[in-house]
Amino acid sequence: MLGKGPEPVDTSNLPSPWRRRLPLLAVLVLAVVGAIFLGEHLNFETLRDNREALLAYRDANYALAAGTFIVAYIALVAFSLPGATAATLTGGFLFGLFPGALFNVLGATIGAVLIFLAVRSGLGQGLAARIDASDGRIARIMQAIRADAFQVLLSLRMVPVLPFFVMNVVPALIGVRTSVFAVTTFLGIIPGGLVYTWVGAGLGEVFARGETPNMSIIFEPHILGPLLGLAALSLLPVLLRRLNLTGARP
Repeated sequence: MLGKGPEPVDTSNLPSPWRRRLPLLAVLVLAVVGAIFLGEHLNFETLRDNREALLAYRDANYALAAGTFIVAYIALVAFSLPGATAATLTGGFLFGLFPGALFNVLGATIGAVLIFLAVRSGLGQGLAARIDASDGRIARIMQAIRADAFQVLLSLRMVPVLPFFVMNVVPALIGVRTSVFAVTTFLGIIPGGLVYTWVGAGLGEVFARGETPNMSIIFEPHILGPLLGLAALSLLPVLLRRLNLTGARP
């Protein structure tokens, strides 16, 4: 007598492809809406024109102001809205170098992780699996990046050679672990975040002189040089492994 075959798998509770893509679709829609309706408002001029009201609100409700700022920064990054630089300046202007830099880095990291998860759930997992199943050059490149994902992502975060949005999306598409993405984002954006928060902390004097902050300061040799040095140091373990100087495993 033949035995019973395997029980059929119930797929009714599995999310459909469209349901998995809903977070990504929401990000795309809000990004377009934000670019159309908010692009002219989330800038340095808005901060300058509303600085007194913002300072008064901070002084009257410090904890609430700090929490609102972090949530707003998270939404700004998660939905790829314009104005991230102005938000970073605002963090420094309202809260100083510290805890302003901490608020900026926390908001940017959490927002980046949210968009990373949205992209991975909508596209990344399926795309990464299809590439892994192939034997092409792209699959080998993905495997190489994964092997040194921590150092590579940390280095790319330290030096702003790629747009922040791109650095949130690409790791999700190639299957980088969420923990690696989150830690490298948090640590990697600290140097640049400190620089821009420091600029924001000095905006009071800039406003008094009627000037505009120098946002290209991060590309000045005395700033960019140390950032490049940090990025190079973060890649040193990768280079040593490539040169076989760290010792081969048995």
